[in-house]
Amino acid sequence: MTVEQARERYLANAVRPRRPEGDAGPAVTTADHRVDTADGSSFRVRVYTPASDEGRVVTYLHGGGWVLGDIDSHDWVCRIVAASLGAVVVSADYRRAPEFPYPTPLLDAIAAARWTSRSFPGRDHVIAGDSAGASLSVGVAMDARDTGDVEFAAQLLLYPPADPSLRFAAAGAHPEGYLLSVDDMAWSYDLYVPDPQQRGEPALDLLGADLRHLPPAVVGTAEFDPLHDEGVELADKLCVDGVTVRHVPGPGLVHGYFLMQDIVPAAAVCARRVLEELDAVLRSAREGRESAPAAYAEALRES
Repeated sequence: MTVEQARERYLANAVRPRRPEGDAGPAVTTADHRVDTADGSSFRVRVYTPASDEGRVVTYLHGGGWVLGDIDSHDWVCRIVAASLGAVVVSADYRRAPEFPYPTPLLDAIAAARWTSRSFPGRDHVIAGDSAGASLSVGVAMDARDTGDVEFAAQLLLYPPADPSLRFAAAGAHPEGYLLSVDDMAWSYDLYVPDPQQRGEPALDLLGADLRHLPPAVVGTAEFDPLHDEGVELADKLCVDGVTVRHVPGPGLVHGYFLMQDIVPAAAVCARRVLEELDAVLRSAREGRESAPAAYAEALRES
């Protein structure tokens, strides 16, 4: 298929009419905005506002191998995230390869997170994504750590690609036959990062990157996924680098399960667990902040 044909098929599968007619998902309000880029262009973001507000905001980066997917393919997912977490969700329609190869999608993702931070100050900010969007999320978190431009409370990383060499994927138990294959990933990397010399950069080779001082992470993996092993390796590396990690395995599931919640009951169960773990991370962080002044006052009294 051509890139355009692949995009059309991806979108058709993502918005398949398998729910009752008129069911757009959880009740949230939406509004589209434009975010300006440093190169004089702009891209669209869609803001989801839930009925119940817990004082959180999520910058969401869609999957699709940096080539496929957009804010329409992930519309229902973002509605679920917004309603489940009580969070405003900002879904970024970052520019995609091959028209805009690396680092443009990453730079757009960084711009989206900064726009979210400016537009919704004072909220617990989560950087989140599935598949290629999860890889971008780690790159955004590293940029925020190094520049101080955005403060994140947590990361949500769903079946992240972390090894551009594809050594883990090729040596894994399920390199093909389960929706995503190693050849598919090679195609995506060829379009996203056509210069092989760039694939060793930290924002791409996450397993070789310095991940210290990144925010707590919830990492979701799928059993029958070529990216399973590198997702586990990424979770382990985050732990080694001192990051608090909650790994949620997806037994019996394939890559992309977060978009299958309406037709695969096990996918819905696992997705709920992922969001529950993220909710727990955010609640723990807030409780820690709220208890800090009281603990400090108690220490002063004792001294």
